[in-house]
Amino acid sequence: MYKNLDITKSNLGIDKLLAVTTNPRHRYILLNYARHRFLEFSGRYDELINDEMYVENPIYNLHALGFNTTISGRDNVRKLYRFWAETNQTIFYGENEQVAVADNFVCSTVTAYQQVWGGSILSSKVMGILPKGLSKDLLLKMLDVQGIKADENHMYLYTNLEETIWPYDDRCRLMREDVLEPDPAAAKIIKLDPADVLTTAQAEKLLAPLIQPLPNFDEYVLGKTKAAGN
Repeated sequence: MYKNLDITKSNLGIDKLLAVTTNPRHRYILLNYARHRFLEFSGRYDELINDEMYVENPIYNLHALGFNTTISGRDNVRKLYRFWAETNQTIFYGENEQVAVADNFVCSTVTAYQQVWGGSILSSKVMGILPKGLSKDLLLKMLDVQGIKADENHMYLYTNLEETIWPYDDRCRLMREDVLEPDPAAAKIIKLDPADVLTTAQAEKLLAPLIQPLPNFDEYVLGKTKAAGN
């Protein structure tokens, strides 16, 4: 039930895998993955989009509800995250997540939930404003079937099964996000009671104690030590 969702528990699948992973490179990717998600949920995108965690030209391939969106470049990713943060659409929850990691990618399956602002659904702008590149027409149709009218003064909760693959470069920096919903017809969207809406500021406060800096890549993954005096 959505009222029992807890944003601080959204990385449990990653935590479980970290508990049994010993390969330093795999652990570093998982730590990057966990930090990325909680920074994103918190609206702290400026701490996320940097040389430590991203390649120069990251690409987001978002495929949902038959609508395809590709966002490329740090500036465009930052614009997307800024918009989501300002409209409380950085709020994600995850249930029953299974995570796997390899030398150059992490993948997962998860029942994902995301808050969607009514203004995004009604907007005529295109640039990937809707979470995951969702189709405005299909979201409106989903609401109409339930007798719900989109309203820019309200927040909604969208949910579906997601499959994701995030490739990383040789220094474990994110290269792409490939997001797929294998069964668009199974998606659901509901109107949230104002009391159940979590703001970006509230999420930041909840997640701040859980967000840890990444270890030094050269030391953690390559086993190199800093020269004396450096």
